[in-house]
Amino acid sequence: MTHLSSPAAPRWDARLWGALILLCGVLFLDGLDVSMVGVALPSIQSDLGLTTSQLQWVISGYVLGYGGLLLLGGRMADLLGRRRVLLAGLSVFTLASLAGGLVDDGTLLVLTRFLKGASAAFTAPAGLSIITTTFTEGPARNRALSIYTATGASGFSLGLVFGGLLTELGWRWTFLLPVPVALGILFAVPRLIRPDRPDLGARRRYDLPGAVTLTAGMLLLVRTVVQAPQDGWGDPLTLAAFAVAAALLTAFVAIERRSSHPLVRLGVLRSASLLRANLGAMSVFGGYVGFQFVATLYLQDTLGWSALHTALAFLPAGLIVAFGAPRIGPLVDRFGTARLIAAGAVAFAAGYALFLRIEAAPYALTILPTMLLIGVGFALCFPSLNMQATAGIADHEQGLASGLVNTSFQVGGALALAVVSAVASGSGDIVDAYRTAIAVVLGVAVLGLVVALAGIVPGRGQEAYAEA
Repeated sequence: MTHLSSPAAPRWDARLWGALILLCGVLFLDGLDVSMVGVALPSIQSDLGLTTSQLQWVISGYVLGYGGLLLLGGRMADLLGRRRVLLAGLSVFTLASLAGGLVDDGTLLVLTRFLKGASAAFTAPAGLSIITTTFTEGPARNRALSIYTATGASGFSLGLVFGGLLTELGWRWTFLLPVPVALGILFAVPRLIRPDRPDLGARRRYDLPGAVTLTAGMLLLVRTVVQAPQDGWGDPLTLAAFAVAAALLTAFVAIERRSSHPLVRLGVLRSASLLRANLGAMSVFGGYVGFQFVATLYLQDTLGWSALHTALAFLPAGLIVAFGAPRIGPLVDRFGTARLIAAGAVAFAAGYALFLRIEAAPYALTILPTMLLIGVGFALCFPSLNMQATAGIADHEQGLASGLVNTSFQVGGALALAVVSAVASGSGDIVDAYRTAIAVVLGVAVLGLVVALAGIVPGRGQEAYAEA
C-alpha cells in the first residue's frame, strides 16, 4: 500500500476507505471480545465453579498471550509482510474463538483465551502498522487513527450490551459471536488490502529467545502476584518465583542488547515522548481492566444486578469514546498529544475516586459520573497515546512501534489485574475488599497522571527518533 500523496489530501478513494474499515473491524473484534467476556465473568464463575483468583485468569490468559507476544507479532509484520501476518493471526483467532465456546473445563477455557490473545498479538500490530505506513504522518494519519480507535471503543461498548444479552442465553455465546465477524473480515482482506513488501534486508531472522523470555517472565510474574495472598508474600516459593521472573525479564533485556535482530531495538526508547506514551498506555489499560473486574463483580454479586443491567451501566463510557474519539484528530493538531493525555489522566483519576463512594448514593450520582469520566479519559488518551507512540518512527519499524505500545496496554492490564484480583479476593468484608481494590486502581491512574504531567513541562517536546 502507498502513502497518501499529501498530509492534507482532501479525499480518500473507495479502496482506501475499504481498507481502513476492515482494519477497524479487526480492532472492533478485540474490543467486542474483551468486553463481552468481562460481563459474562460471574456466569462463567458459577457454571465452572471457579474461585475469584482462578476467574481472573479468563482475562489474564488473554491479556498475557496478547502482551507477551505483541513485540514478536510486530516484528514479524515488518519482516514477513503486514497483510500476511494479519490474515494468519486472524485465522487462529477465529479457531480459538470457536474452541472457547465449546470447552467445558476452566483450565481449557483459559488455554483458549491465551491462544486468542496470542493470535491477536499478531493482528493488532499488523493492522496498526498498515495504517501508519499508509497514511502520512500529520492530519491524515491523525484522522485515520481517530476513526480506528473510535471503532475499537464502539466494539467495546457494543460488546457490553451484546455480552449482557448473550449471557442471559448462556455465556458460551459471548465466545461464539466473534466467529462470523472474523470470517467476514478474512474473506474481504485479500480483496481490499494490497500485499506489502516485507523487510528482506533483515534476512527474516526472529528473536525467539527474546519472545520466550519475555512471555515466560510476564506469565510467572503475574501468576506469583495472584498466588501470593494465598501462599504468603514472605513464603520461600513466592520469593523464589519473584526472583525467577526478575531473572527472566533481565535476561530479555540482555538478549535484546546483544541480538543482531532484536525483538525490541532498545534505541527506540531513547525518545522520552515515546517512553511516556508506553508508560501512559500501561496506566490507562491497567487501571481500567482492574476497575471493570471489580465493578462487574460488585454490581452482579453484591448488588444482584443482571448481566444486561451491568452492561448498560458501563455503556455511557463506551458511547462517549465512540462519538468523541473520531474528533480527537483536530484537537491533537491544535494542542498536541501530551496535553490531551494529561487531561484524560485527570478524568480517569477523578472517575475512580468517585467510585470509592459507591454506597453513598444511587447510580445517577455515583456510578454514572464515574462512567462518564472514564469515557472522557479514554476518548482523550487512547488515540493520543497511539499517535504519540508511533510519531517519528521510520516505516520499516512501524510494526515494532505498534507492537510496543500495544504490549504496554496489555502488560499494564495484566499486572494491574493481578494485583486488583489479589486484593479483591482477600479475606474480610467483601465490600471493604472491593473498595481497597478500587483504591489500587486509583493509585495506578495517579501514576499515569504523574507521567502525563511530565510531558507538558516546558522544554520537554517531542524528542527525535533514535535510529541507533
